[in-house]
Amino acid sequence: MASGVDSGVDSGVDSGVDPGFDPEELIRYSRQLILPEVGREGQRRLKSARVLLVGAGGLGSPVAMYLAAAGVGTLGMVDFDRVDATNLHRQLLYATGDIGRSKLDSAAESIRAINPHVNVVKYDTRLDSANALDILSPFDWVVDGSDNFPTRYRVNDACVLLGKPNIYGSVFRFEGQASVFAAPDGPCYRCLYPEPPAPGTAPSCAEAGVLGVLPGIVGLIQATEALKLILGIGESLAGRLLLFDALGLHLREVRIRRDPECAVCGSNPGIRRLIDYEDFCGAPGNAAAVAEIDAQALRALLESGAPLQLIDVREAHEHAAARIPGALLIPLGELPQRIGQIRREGTIVLHCQSGTRSASACRILSRAGYPNPLSLQGGMIGWLALARNGPKHE
Repeated sequence: MASGVDSGVDSGVDSGVDPGFDPEELIRYSRQLILPEVGREGQRRLKSARVLLVGAGGLGSPVAMYLAAAGVGTLGMVDFDRVDATNLHRQLLYATGDIGRSKLDSAAESIRAINPHVNVVKYDTRLDSANALDILSPFDWVVDGSDNFPTRYRVNDACVLLGKPNIYGSVFRFEGQASVFAAPDGPCYRCLYPEPPAPGTAPSCAEAGVLGVLPGIVGLIQATEALKLILGIGESLAGRLLLFDALGLHLREVRIRRDPECAVCGSNPGIRRLIDYEDFCGAPGNAAAVAEIDAQALRALLESGAPLQLIDVREAHEHAAARIPGALLIPLGELPQRIGQIRREGTIVLHCQSGTRSASACRILSRAGYPNPLSLQGGMIGWLALARNGPKHE
């Protein structure tokens, strides 16, 4: 329940104060209370609402801030990550001084600073098929701010199984999407995307990049949908996929219908419990492990003068922005055709932006018979962090 203190006056005199709110709350929400669509009854609904945010990153940040400011009484947050410098251009719940801290601890402080009447429930864990139903069950509404396909399918299926609306958002470079899935009689995420994309065809923000303001825009759309659903006003995005193009500043929508053959919400669903979503999505975690080298060891190897081939598997514009001296640029998509440019002798180290593409490149080389190719742990981000912080000394 929310942490605000009820302050009804039992003196026989009408104080004019709503017994469900203290005077500070009435002042805080005054611009919202005067809306006929909200009023005191709507504000009571917000105060009693329990909303779960899956992910406290680019999308979760604006959602959390605005739901807290609006007076949503209980915000649950699921995240197991720590604040990284690369988060700060888009995740405004965090500041420079939070780098290295638990995201949930930092987020809870920021939310309480915005509105001390909000109860923040922290789940410092990875959402998996063993805990998802237990975590989602106490909440009325679920906002999906995740950044990977296994979690999106897991959240969707859990929402369908529990009968809870799934307020969805996603971002990629300059484009965003938003919708409401699993609403009564509405479609779910699987109705739109029955199968995940092939592994490696849909890079993450760490690999493809994202304009910092974009998650803010999409997150605010998600927050708007959450407030409308709680208040029971307006027309939700259920049955509609909103597409936002930041470069052209265009908004368009696509109508979505519930698929009667859907595996989870259809007439005869084949999925009646949560499955192994990493396996379903062909996630990298299930692929063959690759050997890694960290940035400090790579620096020592470069300084030693030992035989070394350093291959950059990013795109040309990434290589032009920042590069490791001596690296040969062979984008991952060109690697099978240009593999002959890589000698088989000596140490081979491949790197990308964060380590995902270089791991895929290592597997390609291994299948081609190259002995023990290494992936740079943390990629270019790890290398730049070493340059910023300096090498570690024993």
